[in-house]
Amino acid sequence: MTIASAGNKRVGLKKESAWGTLAGATGAQLLRRLSSDLSLDKDTYESAEKVDHQQVQDMRHGVKRVTGTLNGELSPGTYKLPMQSILRKDFVTGVNSTALTNVTAAAGPPGTFTRAAGSFLTDGFKVGDIIRWTGWTTTGTNNNTRNYRITVLTATVMTVVGTGNEVVAAKASGDSVTATVVGKKSHIPIASHTSDSYTIEHWFADIAQSEQFVGCRFGGMDLSLPATGLATIAMRVLGRDMVSGTAAYFTTPTAAPETGIAAAVNGLLRVGTSDLVVVTGADISVDLGLVASDPVVGSNLLPGIFFGPRARVTGTLTAFFEDAVLRDAFINETVSSLAIQLALGSAIDAGFLNIVIPKLKFGGARKDDPDTAIKQTLPFVGLLDTDGGAGEDTEETTISVQDSTI
Repeated sequence: MTIASAGNKRVGLKKESAWGTLAGATGAQLLRRLSSDLSLDKDTYESAEKVDHQQVQDMRHGVKRVTGTLNGELSPGTYKLPMQSILRKDFVTGVNSTALTNVTAAAGPPGTFTRAAGSFLTDGFKVGDIIRWTGWTTTGTNNNTRNYRITVLTATVMTVVGTGNEVVAAKASGDSVTATVVGKKSHIPIASHTSDSYTIEHWFADIAQSEQFVGCRFGGMDLSLPATGLATIAMRVLGRDMVSGTAAYFTTPTAAPETGIAAAVNGLLRVGTSDLVVVTGADISVDLGLVASDPVVGSNLLPGIFFGPRARVTGTLTAFFEDAVLRDAFINETVSSLAIQLALGSAIDAGFLNIVIPKLKFGGARKDDPDTAIKQTLPFVGLLDTDGGAGEDTEETTISVQDSTI
Protein backbone atom coordinates (compact mmCIF):
# COMPACT_ATOMS: atom_id res chain seq x y z
CA MET A 1 0.00 0.00 0.00
CA THR A 2 1.29 3.45 -1.00
CA ILE A 3 0.56 6.36 1.30
CA ALA A 4 1.09 9.96 0.24
CA SER A 5 4.22 11.50 1.76
CA ALA A 6 5.03 15.17 2.29
CA GLY A 7 8.30 14.87 0.38
CA ASN A 8 6.43 13.89 -2.77
CA LYS A 9 3.82 16.63 -2.51
CA ARG A 10 4.16 19.61 -4.86
CA VAL A 11 2.46 23.00 -4.44
CA GLY A 12 1.95 25.29 -7.40
CA LEU A 13 -0.15 28.32 -8.16
CA LYS A 14 -1.25 30.50 -11.06
CA LYS A 15 -3.27 33.69 -11.20
CA GLU A 16 -6.80 33.27 -12.55
CA SER A 17 -8.19 35.37 -15.39
CA ALA A 18 -11.47 35.65 -13.47
CA TRP A 19 -12.30 34.77 -9.89
CA GLY A 20 -13.35 31.16 -9.48
CA THR A 21 -12.30 30.16 -13.01
CA LEU A 22 -9.67 27.41 -13.16
CA ALA A 23 -6.39 28.96 -14.32
CA GLY A 24 -4.73 27.58 -17.44
CA ALA A 25 -2.55 24.51 -17.08
CA THR A 26 0.66 26.18 -18.30
CA GLY A 27 2.71 28.96 -16.76
CA ALA A 28 2.23 28.05 -13.11
CA GLN A 29 4.80 28.75 -10.38
CA LEU A 30 5.93 26.16 -7.85
CA LEU A 31 6.23 27.26 -4.23
CA ARG A 32 8.65 26.36 -1.49
CA ARG A 33 6.90 25.61 1.77
CA LEU A 34 7.11 24.50 5.33
CA SER A 35 3.51 23.38 5.02
CA SER A 36 0.36 23.91 3.01
CA ASP A 37 -2.83 22.69 4.66
CA LEU A 38 -5.38 23.97 2.15
CA SER A 39 -8.51 21.86 2.25
CA LEU A 40 -12.07 21.77 0.99
CA ASP A 41 -14.59 22.41 3.77
CA LYS A 42 -18.36 22.18 3.68
CA ASP A 43 -21.11 23.44 5.91
CA THR A 44 -23.07 20.54 7.37
CA TYR A 45 -26.65 20.42 8.55
CA GLU A 46 -27.75 17.82 11.06
CA SER A 47 -31.36 16.88 11.44
CA ALA A 48 -33.00 18.05 14.66
CA GLU A 49 -36.19 16.03 14.26
CA LYS A 50 -37.75 14.61 17.37
CA VAL A 51 -38.44 10.94 16.64
CA ASP A 52 -39.35 7.97 18.81
CA HIS A 53 -36.07 6.15 18.19
CA GLN A 54 -34.30 9.19 19.72
CA GLN A 55 -31.38 9.17 17.24
CA VAL A 56 -30.07 11.51 14.49
CA GLN A 57 -31.88 10.63 11.28
CA ASP A 58 -29.91 12.54 8.62
CA MET A 59 -27.06 14.95 7.90
CA ARG A 60 -26.55 16.93 4.70
CA HIS A 61 -23.71 18.87 3.12
CA GLY A 62 -24.06 22.57 2.28
CA VAL A 63 -21.95 25.44 0.97
CA LYS A 64 -18.34 24.69 0.05
CA ARG A 65 -15.23 26.77 0.69
CA VAL A 66 -11.45 26.34 0.71
CA THR A 67 -9.50 27.35 3.81
CA GLY A 68 -5.93 26.97 4.95
CA THR A 69 -2.51 28.52 5.31
CA LEU A 70 0.68 28.41 3.27
CA ASN A 71 3.70 28.50 5.59
CA GLY A 72 7.27 29.07 4.48
CA GLU A 73 10.70 30.31 5.43
CA LEU A 74 11.00 33.89 4.25
CA SER A 75 13.08 34.05 1.10
CA PRO A 76 13.45 36.93 -1.38
CA GLY A 77 11.66 36.27 -4.65
CA THR A 78 9.96 33.09 -3.43
CA TYR A 79 6.63 34.61 -2.39
CA LYS A 80 6.46 37.48 -4.87
CA LEU A 81 2.98 36.56 -6.16
CA PRO A 82 1.24 36.07 -2.78
CA MET A 83 2.96 39.12 -1.31
CA GLN A 84 1.94 41.49 -4.08
CA SER A 85 -1.61 40.14 -3.96
CA ILE A 86 -1.74 40.73 -0.20
CA LEU A 87 -0.40 44.27 -0.65
CA ARG A 88 -2.85 44.61 -3.57
CA LYS A 89 -0.26 46.22 -5.84
CA ASP A 90 2.12 44.48 -8.25
CA PHE A 91 5.84 44.84 -7.63
CA VAL A 92 7.35 47.57 -9.81
CA THR A 93 10.95 48.29 -10.73
CA GLY A 94 12.73 50.62 -8.34
CA VAL A 95 13.31 54.20 -9.41
CA ASN A 96 16.69 55.61 -10.46
CA SER A 97 18.21 59.07 -10.65
CA THR A 98 19.49 58.71 -14.25
CA ALA A 99 23.09 59.77 -14.80
CA LEU A 100 24.16 62.77 -12.69
CA THR A 101 27.45 64.68 -12.77
CA ASN A 102 26.65 67.08 -9.94
CA VAL A 103 26.73 64.74 -6.92
CA THR A 104 29.25 65.11 -4.09
CA ALA A 105 29.80 62.20 -1.69
CA ALA A 106 30.68 62.98 1.93
CA ALA A 107 32.02 60.33 4.30
CA GLY A 108 30.07 59.07 7.27
CA PRO A 109 28.46 57.19 8.86
CA PRO A 110 25.99 58.50 8.20
CA GLY A 111 27.25 59.56 4.81
CA THR A 112 25.59 61.91 2.38
CA PHE A 113 25.18 62.27 -1.35
CA THR A 114 24.46 65.90 -2.26
CA ARG A 115 23.38 67.05 -5.71
CA ALA A 116 23.75 70.64 -6.89
CA ALA A 117 20.50 70.63 -8.85
CA GLY A 118 17.48 68.42 -9.46
CA SER A 119 15.53 66.50 -6.84
CA PHE A 120 15.82 63.06 -5.28
CA LEU A 121 12.20 63.50 -4.15
CA THR A 122 10.99 64.11 -7.70
CA ASP A 123 12.96 61.04 -8.82
CA GLY A 124 10.83 58.99 -6.40
CA PHE A 125 13.32 57.93 -3.71
CA LYS A 126 11.91 57.33 -0.22
CA VAL A 127 13.25 57.09 3.32
CA GLY A 128 13.90 53.41 4.04
CA ASP A 129 14.77 52.48 0.45
CA ILE A 130 17.87 50.36 -0.11
CA ILE A 131 19.83 51.87 -3.01
CA ARG A 132 23.03 51.24 -4.94
CA TRP A 133 25.22 53.74 -6.79
CA THR A 134 27.23 53.12 -9.95
CA GLY A 135 29.72 55.27 -11.83
CA TRP A 136 31.99 56.51 -9.05
CA THR A 137 35.71 56.63 -9.88
CA THR A 138 39.08 56.99 -8.12
CA THR A 139 38.51 57.75 -4.41
CA GLY A 140 34.79 57.14 -4.78
CA THR A 141 34.88 53.62 -6.23
CA ASN A 142 33.95 52.08 -2.88
CA ASN A 143 30.53 53.70 -3.25
CA ASN A 144 29.68 51.50 -6.23
CA THR A 145 27.25 48.54 -5.99
CA ARG A 146 26.98 48.73 -2.19
CA ASN A 147 23.70 48.55 -0.32
CA TYR A 148 22.94 51.92 1.27
CA ARG A 149 19.78 52.58 3.28
CA ILE A 150 18.25 56.07 3.05
CA THR A 151 17.65 57.45 6.54
CA VAL A 152 16.93 61.12 5.76
CA LEU A 153 15.98 62.60 2.40
CA THR A 154 15.53 66.09 0.99
CA ALA A 155 15.40 67.25 -2.60
CA THR A 156 19.19 67.64 -2.79
CA VAL A 157 20.63 65.60 0.11
CA MET A 158 20.41 61.83 0.53
CA THR A 159 21.64 60.71 3.95
CA VAL A 160 22.51 57.01 4.08
CA VAL A 161 24.03 54.32 6.23
CA GLY A 162 25.66 51.21 4.90
CA THR A 163 23.80 48.00 5.48
CA GLY A 164 27.01 46.35 6.67
CA ASN A 165 30.13 47.99 8.09
CA GLU A 166 30.82 50.00 4.95
CA VAL A 167 30.74 53.81 4.90
CA VAL A 168 30.47 56.41 2.16
CA ALA A 169 33.76 57.26 0.46
CA ALA A 170 34.29 61.00 -0.02
CA LYS A 171 34.43 62.21 -3.62
CA ALA A 172 33.95 65.56 -5.31
CA SER A 173 31.31 65.95 -8.00
CA GLY A 174 32.14 65.37 -11.65
CA ASP A 175 31.68 61.61 -12.05
CA SER A 176 28.67 60.43 -14.04
CA VAL A 177 26.86 58.49 -11.33
CA THR A 178 23.43 56.87 -10.95
CA ALA A 179 21.49 55.88 -7.83
CA THR A 180 18.98 53.04 -8.16
CA VAL A 181 16.46 51.52 -5.76
CA VAL A 182 17.47 47.86 -5.83
CA GLY A 183 15.04 45.28 -7.25
CA LYS A 184 11.30 45.97 -7.10
CA LYS A 185 8.88 47.46 -4.59
CA SER A 186 5.23 47.08 -3.67
CA HIS A 187 3.05 48.79 -1.08
CA ILE A 188 -0.60 49.00 -0.11
CA PRO A 189 -1.83 51.71 -2.48
CA ILE A 190 -4.29 54.55 -2.05
CA ALA A 191 -6.27 53.55 -5.15
CA SER A 192 -6.33 51.01 -8.00
CA HIS A 193 -6.10 48.02 -5.66
CA THR A 194 -5.64 44.67 -7.38
CA SER A 195 -8.09 41.85 -6.60
CA ASP A 196 -6.09 38.76 -7.54
CA SER A 197 -7.31 35.20 -7.26
CA TYR A 198 -5.42 31.97 -7.83
CA THR A 199 -5.75 28.33 -8.64
CA ILE A 200 -3.50 26.45 -6.20
CA GLU A 201 -2.66 22.81 -6.84
CA HIS A 202 -1.52 20.12 -4.43
CA TRP A 203 -0.02 17.31 -6.50
CA PHE A 204 0.63 14.05 -4.63
CA ALA A 205 2.99 12.32 -7.05
CA ASP A 206 3.36 9.04 -5.15
CA ILE A 207 -0.37 8.29 -5.29
CA ALA A 208 -1.20 10.18 -8.52
CA GLN A 209 -3.74 12.53 -6.98
CA SER A 210 -4.27 16.21 -7.81
CA GLU A 211 -6.30 18.70 -5.77
CA GLN A 212 -6.90 22.00 -7.53
CA PHE A 213 -8.22 24.72 -5.24
CA VAL A 214 -10.08 27.32 -7.28
CA GLY A 215 -10.97 30.95 -6.55
CA CYS A 216 -8.31 31.32 -3.85
CA ARG A 217 -7.57 34.75 -2.45
CA PHE A 218 -4.81 35.59 0.02
CA GLY A 219 -6.30 37.26 3.06
CA GLY A 220 -3.12 38.32 4.80
CA MET A 221 0.35 37.36 5.94
CA ASP A 222 2.15 36.97 9.25
CA LEU A 223 5.90 37.58 9.33
CA SER A 224 7.89 36.23 12.25
CA LEU A 225 11.40 37.64 12.67
CA PRO A 226 13.21 36.05 15.60
CA ALA A 227 16.53 37.37 16.88
CA THR A 228 18.01 33.94 16.26
CA GLY A 229 16.69 31.52 13.67
CA LEU A 230 15.12 31.85 10.25
CA ALA A 231 12.39 34.34 9.40
CA THR A 232 9.05 32.78 8.46
CA ILE A 233 5.90 33.77 6.61
CA ALA A 234 2.34 32.44 6.95
CA MET A 235 -0.21 33.37 4.25
CA ARG A 236 -3.91 32.85 4.89
CA VAL A 237 -6.10 31.57 2.04
CA LEU A 238 -9.85 31.56 1.42
CA GLY A 239 -11.17 29.93 -1.75
CA ARG A 240 -14.29 28.75 -3.52
CA ASP A 241 -14.01 25.10 -4.58
CA MET A 242 -11.76 22.10 -5.24
CA VAL A 243 -11.38 19.98 -8.38
CA SER A 244 -9.62 16.61 -8.17
CA GLY A 245 -7.84 14.47 -10.74
CA THR A 246 -5.37 11.64 -11.21
CA ALA A 247 -2.76 13.61 -13.18
CA ALA A 248 -0.89 16.80 -12.33
CA TYR A 249 -2.96 19.71 -13.61
CA PHE A 250 -0.14 22.26 -13.93
CA THR A 251 2.13 21.19 -16.78
CA THR A 252 5.80 22.29 -16.92
CA PRO A 253 5.46 24.77 -14.02
CA THR A 254 8.30 27.17 -13.29
CA ALA A 255 10.63 25.82 -10.62
CA ALA A 256 10.52 27.45 -7.21
CA PRO A 257 13.21 30.14 -6.68
CA GLU A 258 16.37 28.97 -4.95
CA THR A 259 17.35 32.22 -3.25
CA GLY A 260 18.68 32.07 0.30
CA ILE A 261 16.49 32.19 3.38
CA ALA A 262 16.42 35.34 5.48
CA ALA A 263 17.65 35.36 9.07
CA ALA A 264 17.06 38.45 11.17
CA VAL A 265 20.57 38.17 12.60
CA ASN A 266 21.89 39.28 9.18
CA GLY A 267 19.59 42.29 8.99
CA LEU A 268 19.11 45.77 10.37
CA LEU A 269 16.19 47.21 12.32
CA ARG A 270 15.45 50.90 12.65
CA VAL A 271 12.73 52.41 14.85
CA GLY A 272 12.14 56.08 14.22
CA THR A 273 15.54 57.69 13.77
CA SER A 274 17.61 55.05 15.57
CA ASP A 275 19.14 51.75 14.51
CA LEU A 276 18.49 49.40 17.42
CA VAL A 277 20.48 46.42 18.62
CA VAL A 278 18.27 45.74 21.66
CA VAL A 279 15.30 44.28 19.77
CA THR A 280 14.98 40.55 20.44
CA GLY A 281 12.15 39.78 18.05
CA ALA A 282 9.59 41.28 15.71
CA ASP A 283 6.30 40.10 14.28
CA ILE A 284 4.35 41.88 11.54
CA SER A 285 0.86 41.04 10.34
CA VAL A 286 -1.13 42.29 7.35
CA ASP A 287 -4.84 41.42 7.55
CA LEU A 288 -7.16 42.22 4.64
CA GLY A 289 -10.34 41.21 6.48
CA LEU A 290 -11.22 38.71 3.75
CA VAL A 291 -14.79 37.42 4.03
CA ALA A 292 -17.02 35.03 2.11
CA SER A 293 -20.33 36.40 0.88
CA ASP A 294 -23.61 35.03 2.18
CA PRO A 295 -24.71 31.84 0.40
CA VAL A 296 -27.58 31.93 -2.08
CA VAL A 297 -30.46 29.52 -2.52
CA GLY A 298 -29.89 26.91 -5.21
CA SER A 299 -26.09 26.77 -5.14
CA ASN A 300 -23.51 25.16 -2.88
CA LEU A 301 -20.79 27.53 -4.16
CA LEU A 302 -19.93 30.88 -2.64
CA PRO A 303 -21.06 33.72 -4.92
CA GLY A 304 -18.07 35.82 -3.91
CA ILE A 305 -15.08 36.35 -1.62
CA PHE A 306 -14.51 39.98 -0.71
CA PHE A 307 -11.78 42.12 0.81
CA GLY A 308 -12.66 43.94 4.00
CA PRO A 309 -13.06 47.72 4.26
CA ARG A 310 -9.50 48.24 5.45
CA ALA A 311 -6.11 46.51 5.46
CA ARG A 312 -4.73 46.39 9.00
CA VAL A 313 -1.00 46.34 9.64
CA THR A 314 -0.12 45.35 13.19
CA GLY A 315 2.81 43.80 14.97
CA THR A 316 4.93 43.42 18.07
CA LEU A 317 8.49 44.25 18.98
CA THR A 318 10.25 42.70 21.95
CA ALA A 319 13.29 44.58 23.21
CA PHE A 320 15.64 44.73 26.16
CA PHE A 321 14.72 47.50 28.60
CA GLU A 322 17.82 49.60 28.00
CA ASP A 323 16.42 53.11 28.39
CA ALA A 324 13.18 55.08 28.31
CA VAL A 325 13.01 55.70 24.56
CA LEU A 326 10.65 52.91 23.48
CA ARG A 327 8.63 53.00 26.69
CA ASP A 328 8.10 56.74 26.44
CA ALA A 329 7.16 56.47 22.78
CA PHE A 330 4.20 54.43 24.04
CA ILE A 331 3.44 56.66 27.04
CA ASN A 332 3.51 59.86 24.97
CA GLU A 333 1.66 58.35 21.98
CA THR A 334 4.60 59.32 19.79
CA VAL A 335 4.35 58.61 16.07
CA SER A 336 7.27 56.44 15.02
CA SER A 337 8.31 54.27 12.06
CA LEU A 338 9.86 50.88 11.47
CA ALA A 339 12.32 49.66 8.84
CA ILE A 340 13.60 46.08 8.77
CA GLN A 341 16.14 44.87 6.26
CA LEU A 342 16.53 41.09 6.12
CA ALA A 343 19.78 40.39 4.30
CA LEU A 344 20.99 37.10 2.87
CA GLY A 345 24.46 37.61 4.30
CA SER A 346 27.02 40.23 5.27
CA ALA A 347 28.28 41.05 1.76
CA ILE A 348 28.06 44.72 0.79
CA ASP A 349 25.65 43.84 -2.03
CA ALA A 350 23.81 40.95 -0.36
CA GLY A 351 20.29 40.18 -1.52
CA PHE A 352 17.53 41.23 0.85
CA LEU A 353 13.91 41.85 1.72
CA ASN A 354 13.26 45.34 3.06
CA ILE A 355 10.06 46.10 5.00
CA VAL A 356 9.12 49.68 5.85
CA ILE A 357 6.19 50.86 7.99
CA PRO A 358 6.46 54.64 7.63
CA LYS A 359 4.07 55.54 10.44
CA LEU A 360 3.04 53.63 13.57
CA LYS A 361 2.03 54.00 17.18
CA PHE A 362 2.85 51.67 20.04
CA GLY A 363 -0.04 50.31 22.06
CA GLY A 364 1.86 49.06 25.09
CA ALA A 365 5.24 48.57 26.75
CA ARG A 366 4.71 45.72 29.21
CA LYS A 367 7.88 44.42 30.89
CA ASP A 368 8.62 40.93 32.12
CA ASP A 369 10.53 40.10 35.31
CA PRO A 370 12.81 37.12 34.58
CA ASP A 371 15.94 36.00 36.37
CA THR A 372 18.05 37.62 33.65
CA ALA A 373 17.71 40.69 31.39
CA ILE A 374 14.35 42.48 31.44
CA LYS A 375 12.48 42.78 28.16
CA GLN A 376 9.51 44.87 27.16
CA THR A 377 6.80 43.91 24.68
CA LEU A 378 5.60 46.68 22.38
CA PRO A 379 2.52 45.98 20.22
CA PHE A 380 1.98 48.50 17.44
CA VAL A 381 -0.49 49.52 14.74
CA GLY A 382 0.63 50.78 11.34
CA LEU A 383 -1.09 53.98 10.21
CA LEU A 384 -1.51 55.54 6.78
CA ASP A 385 1.26 58.06 6.19
CA THR A 386 -0.89 60.87 4.82
CA ASP A 387 2.20 63.08 4.46
CA GLY A 388 3.75 60.64 1.98
CA GLY A 389 3.30 60.13 -1.73
CA ALA A 390 4.67 61.51 -4.98
CA GLY A 391 7.34 64.13 -4.38
CA GLU A 392 7.51 63.37 -0.64
CA ASP A 393 10.17 61.50 1.34
CA THR A 394 7.88 58.59 2.32
CA GLU A 395 5.29 56.37 0.66
CA GLU A 396 1.62 57.15 1.20
CA THR A 397 0.90 53.76 2.69
CA THR A 398 0.95 51.70 5.87
CA ILE A 399 3.58 49.21 4.64
CA SER A 400 5.96 48.72 1.72
CA VAL A 401 8.14 45.77 0.73
CA GLN A 402 11.31 45.91 -1.37
CA ASP A 403 12.76 42.70 -2.86
CA SER A 404 16.26 42.89 -4.32
CA THR A 405 15.93 39.67 -6.33
CA ILE A 406 12.97 40.42 -8.61
